[in-house]
Parts: sequence; structure tokens; C-alpha cells
Amino acid sequence: MASTSTETAAEEPLKAPAGGDLAGLEAGLDALDTRASARPPLAQVLRKKALPPLVAVVLVLGLWQLAFALDLKPDYQLPGPLMVWDALAEEWYKGTILDIIWQSVSRGALGFLVALAIGTPLGLLVARVAPVRAAIGPILSGLQSLPSVAWVPAAIIWFGLTDATIYAVVLLGAVPSIANGLVAGVDRIDPLHLRAGKVIGATGLRGIWHVLLPAALPGYIAGLKQGWAFSWRSLMAAELIATSPELGAGLGQLLETGRSYQDMPLVLGAILLILLVGIGIELLIFAPVERRVLRARGLLR
Repeated sequence: MASTSTETAAEEPLKAPAGGDLAGLEAGLDALDTRASARPPLAQVLRKKALPPLVAVVLVLGLWQLAFALDLKPDYQLPGPLMVWDALAEEWYKGTILDIIWQSVSRGALGFLVALAIGTPLGLLVARVAPVRAAIGPILSGLQSLPSVAWVPAAIIWFGLTDATIYAVVLLGAVPSIANGLVAGVDRIDPLHLRAGKVIGATGLRGIWHVLLPAALPGYIAGLKQGWAFSWRSLMAAELIATSPELGAGLGQLLETGRSYQDMPLVLGAILLILLVGIGIELLIFAPVERRVLRARGLLR
């Protein structure tokens, strides 16, 4: 009798729950599948995210200062960090440094947005239409590998020393990267995913908006990051060569001003500002968007 009652008790949990108990069981299973997303402590975040780059910056500054102290190069060729800081502080006291940064950032942002509006439909066309890919695909790859500075002389001849020259160079540098990034993202979509979209009626523009673009988003964002990098580099090349009072001041013009006056602290200061703006855009805009997309697809913890 004891063994019979024990077997009966062991079998009872295996019975399917009836009625309202089924909803409770499903909720419990969902809770098991859901990971707890507790926010880590601030100290842990700072230690993992902020400390490594801070240590790297301190190390670079220390090596720079050491090279300056050892007099490896004359100070007019290799100024110390404090000399570069003083050069940037002088520009700050003049009240021009923020205008210079804003001029370049606004140009880069506007050029990137226009490149986005052109590169996205172009990438979709190349990705989905085989004859267009055969005709334009190699050209886009070639344009992407072409240095942006090569377009500056031609743009000056076409448009003169105007803003159109700068934006033409930015577009020619950024559009191929954005288009190729979207093509790569579309190529990595599972064909079953696209067929499922057609089954539920997501065709034409609806299919592109609700199925194709969301599925290609990781590759597309990688193309956007590369497109911004190319647009920023193209902008600096254009500002460095196409200098004119009518064009206003930018970081590229600041770099050229330092070169023309043989002011090495100003040259290095301009290079640091260009680097900081590029890193800032990456960390503040593209990195959070990329993390969110990858996390939503289970590709990132």
C-alpha cells in the first residue's frame, strides 16, 4: 500500500492542469524564459566602461609627455601636451572654437542626412534588382575604396570655392558606404523570412518597411556608421583643401591655418578636436542604436 500511494503521488505532478491553472503554468514558463534585467551598480558600469579608455588616454598622454621631456624632436615639431592645451585655450579665449566646431559638425550632419536619403533607396535598388546590381554594384565598391580627397580638385573645378564643393565631396564619400552596408544587410536575410512576409501580405513598400529593412537593420547600421566615418573624413579633406573666406571657418580650415603659420600646437589641437568629435558622435549616437538593435535580436547581452 505504501508503494502504491508513493507512485500515485509521483504521478500527480505529471497531470495537465485544468482550467485556470493552465494560464498560471504558461505565466510561470514565460517567467522562466525571461531573464532578469537588473541594472548593474554605477561603480561597476564606470569600472567596465569608463576606466579602460581613461587609462588608455592617461597612458598616451604620459608617453607623449615623456617623448617631449626627452627632447626626441624640437618643441616646434613635437610640442608637449600643455603647449597644445594652451593653443586650444587661446582659441577658446578668442571665442571662435565653438563656432569652428559647430560649422564642421553641422556640415557633416547635413551631408550625412542627404547621403542617407540617397544611399538608402540606392542600396535597396542594388540589393533587390539583379540587373542594377550587376551594373552599379562594382561601381559602388570602387567608389567606396576611392580616397575622398581625390574628389576635392574635381569638385573645386565643378562648383568653385563654395559650400557645394564640400557637400559634393561628402556625398561622394558617404553614399557608397551607406548603400553597400544596406546591400550587405539584405544579403544576410534568411530567404524564409522574406517568404513569410509575403505570405502575410507584406509586399511592395509595406514589405520593404515592415520586413526587409528591419531584418537588414544590423548590416544597415554598420553601413551607417561607416558612412558617417567617410562623410567626416571627406568633410575634413574638403575643408583642408578648399579654403576661402566665403566658406567660413571649420576644423579643416583650423588645421590648415596651423600648417600655414607653422604652429604645431595648433595643428595637433585641431587633430585632437577632429578625433574627439568623431568619437563623440560614435559614442552618443551610433553605439547606443547598435546596442539596442543587437540586444533586441538576442545578439548582445
